[in-house]
Amino acid sequence: MRSIDPNTISERENYKFLIGSIIPRPIAFVTSLSEEGVLNGAPFSYFNIVSSNPPMVSLSIQRSNGKQKDTARNILTKKEFVIHIVDEQNVDKINQTAANLSPSQSEIELAGLTPIDSSKISVPGVKEAKVRMECVLEHSLELGGNDALPGCDFLIGRVVQYHIENNIYESGRINPRGLSAVSRLAGNDYARIGEMFTKERPQ
Repeated sequence: MRSIDPNTISERENYKFLIGSIIPRPIAFVTSLSEEGVLNGAPFSYFNIVSSNPPMVSLSIQRSNGKQKDTARNILTKKEFVIHIVDEQNVDKINQTAANLSPSQSEIELAGLTPIDSSKISVPGVKEAKVRMECVLEHSLELGGNDALPGCDFLIGRVVQYHIENNIYESGRINPRGLSAVSRLAGNDYARIGEMFTKERPQ
């Protein structure tokens, strides 16, 4: 087995080891509003659950050359955002939103996604997602950040409203086959939900 000290390799090499090992990763498609009112949308696979009481989720948004991405800047300014689950039906359009656009351009328009008003926050979501969560910013942390490490903005959002498509909602649960979520691997690779199996927890 090869043993490697992360301090002896580049940021890019660390990135490749992490995204190649920690798989599959759920993908959040995040909408946010700029100060000028531009609806921004971008996918992030550094995303997970933090807590269910209260319901909270986390996003880690890597900086580019030490500069905050539009999504992080918008969320830190407006304190609101919408999380959407990426699925087999919307992944092609969501992938288009990963393009590098100026802050004055909307990835939602570029990808032909359909904005839909939120019920408790001012940031719209997109209609094409089977699950979306309206969030308010609960905590933010600035991590890393020097010449070798561009750093990231670690954001925790509290879910204030769920929107779940009727045909995947079953007695308070979400049907995983109906959701058809896709996950991120490394490089340009994604994965579908494959074979599922059940293991009972020990008492």
